[in-house]
This record gives sequence, C-alpha cells and structure tokens, in this order.
Amino acid sequence: MPDHNAPALDFLLRRRSYPAKMMQGAVPDRATLTTLLTAAARSPDHGKLVPWRFLVLEKPALARLSTLAGTRGATLGLDAERIAKGVAQYGNADLIVAVVASPKPSPKVPQLEQVMSAGAVCLGLVNAALAAGWAACWLTGWPSQDRGFVEQGLGLQPEEFIAGIVHIGSETTALTERPRPDLDQITTWMTA
Repeated sequence: MPDHNAPALDFLLRRRSYPAKMMQGAVPDRATLTTLLTAAARSPDHGKLVPWRFLVLEKPALARLSTLAGTRGATLGLDAERIAKGVAQYGNADLIVAVVASPKPSPKVPQLEQVMSAGAVCLGLVNAALAAGWAACWLTGWPSQDRGFVEQGLGLQPEEFIAGIVHIGSETTALTERPRPDLDQITTWMTA
C-alpha cells in the first residue's frame, strides 16, 4: 500500500482558482515566487527538454503591456470591449507569470507532449501558489495569442507561444464552490 498524504489529496480535492479581476493587494516577493516557480518546474518533462520558460511580469512591465494591448487591439481592428478586456488583463494585475511554451526539436519527444508539459507547468504554478496561501488563476486572452503582442511585448521567438498567463495575488473575498464535471458522464471503466 502506498504512503497516503491526506493533506495533499484534500488540497487537490478542494482547490479552486481565484478570478484575476478579484485579486488585489500584496503579491509574493521574489524569494517566495522562486519557491513557487521551483515547484511548478517539477512538472513532467519527458526527455528533460525543459520545453517551457517563465516570464515574471511585475507592475512596470504590466503597465507597458497594457498599453501595448490597446495599441495591438486597435491595429487588429478589435471591438472596444475586447480591447478593453485585453488592456485590463495586464493593467489591473499586480503580478503575472507568463509560461512560455518553447518546444525543442526531438526525435523521441513529440511536440504535443512538450506542449502538454508546459500546460502541466501552468497548473503546477497555480497549485503551488494556492497551496502557499495566495490567490491564483491560469488564463490566456487574445493578447497572448497575437504574434505582434507576444514578440514585441514579451520577446517570444517564432517557435514559442504562451501556454498560460498565471495571475498571482491576494484573495479579496472567499469564493463559493463552482459546479464540477459529473464523473459518470466523463469516465469509462474498461475492464477487458
């Protein structure tokens, strides 16, 4: 029988992302954030390729990116509401960690598996932040999918893309549970 880590399992059964628009106030300091990034980097990585990297976006960078989102949205001809949402995602945030998927050429590890590793890093970072008492959520948004925004604003290379925009901050109000999937509807037990 394997060792049972009841507190960890209880955490995973109760974890809940916190909406970015509801985060305010203190954010983790550099030492604390380094611990959270270290935990996230322990995600599955077949072949030890490290097909992802972190961009820590602090307040001055977020202000610059908010402005860029407005400029890019106008250039792309997006409607005002969509532009405002992209501007607010960066302008109203106090700390974001952008997880950059950076697939590596490999004859053994398919690119899809490397992309899923980057997704695992995003969830690992959210869970580490939540376990450490911070509010956190994993988003993307239209700016993270715009090549002009990610290359100009974040310095991404042509083969790279944003796997996740992870907001980390302070909880302002307690959240209620949200509906979860019905396991009977999404689980098939194959016995033969």
